[in-house]
Amino acid sequence: MHIRNPFLSALRTTAAVTLVSGAATLGLQAQQSADVAAQPVFVPQSVSVSALPLLALNDAPADVATGSSSSNDSSLAYSSSAGAAETEAAEGFNPGGDAAPQPPPRRYGRRPVYADSHHNADGSNKYGFLVGGGFTVPTGGTHDYLKTNYDFQVGGIRNFNKKFGVALQFDWHNFGIQTNTLNDQINLYNSFGADLPTLSGSSHIWSFTLDPTYTFYSGDKYGAYVVGGVGFYHKVTTFTTPEVEEIDTFYGPIEYEANEPIDDYTSNAVGFNGGVGMTYKPSRFGDVKFYAEARYVFVDNSPRSGYTYYDEQNNLNSTYTGTNFFPQNSDKTSYIPVTFGIRF
Repeated sequence: MHIRNPFLSALRTTAAVTLVSGAATLGLQAQQSADVAAQPVFVPQSVSVSALPLLALNDAPADVATGSSSSNDSSLAYSSSAGAAETEAAEGFNPGGDAAPQPPPRRYGRRPVYADSHHNADGSNKYGFLVGGGFTVPTGGTHDYLKTNYDFQVGGIRNFNKKFGVALQFDWHNFGIQTNTLNDQINLYNSFGADLPTLSGSSHIWSFTLDPTYTFYSGDKYGAYVVGGVGFYHKVTTFTTPEVEEIDTFYGPIEYEANEPIDDYTSNAVGFNGGVGMTYKPSRFGDVKFYAEARYVFVDNSPRSGYTYYDEQNNLNSTYTGTNFFPQNSDKTSYIPVTFGIRF
């Protein structure tokens, strides 16, 4: 007769339950591993081949309840942040560095070009203008009969770059007449019977010139340039004497004294100029510049024969029959204009 032992029966039952539970657990883990392996892994083109094993490690299966790795190896730990591996790869994988997003790659190319209908390739304005005024100092033989007075100028500029430009310029240079010259002139007129009580006069030169300009220094505020030019010069000298004039008004005729021209002389010639100048920009972001310059001007006048008070005193050119009683106006002329103005 077989005697049944209760202890052995319970032991066999427990072993059977344990075996079934273990088989079920292994089957569930195998199914989860297969599902994870079946999912495609996104690997950006920017990630090197050497980074692939690290990405695979981060894809280890996690426990559903705790989110921790089912493996005891700590090197297979899976980050709880969803998509961490993909995010790191997309932002630029940087092994051993921080996870901060990397700046985009620098793009290299040509310098920007500003050329258009109003600007040159270097950003400078193609066109500019100038206006200024100052004083004119006669030099050499011109100083013997003319004296310092005012001048002004205006012009347009064609700039070819920041350093070189050409100005088309109009200048007016005014002069007074030396006292000894006026005394000689009134004595000459009175020797012909003019009987003038007093004599005054003035002289001026207006010109149109082309003036190339080269800027050899250019800073944020200050600049310096050299300028030279050539053009047409028209010289005029006029002598006047006070005369009483009369005008009719509602209240009757009114008399007043005015300088009446009695004689004038003109001369045309080619002239040359050259000098230096400085500029100042009130704002580094603007185009307005103040300038100061000094030039030397030489006008190649053609001397003409004439008759002067010196000839009258020394009985020279007694056979002269012309009307040029101020031949100095056609003498070669030189002077220095000093001008202050604005360029824009």
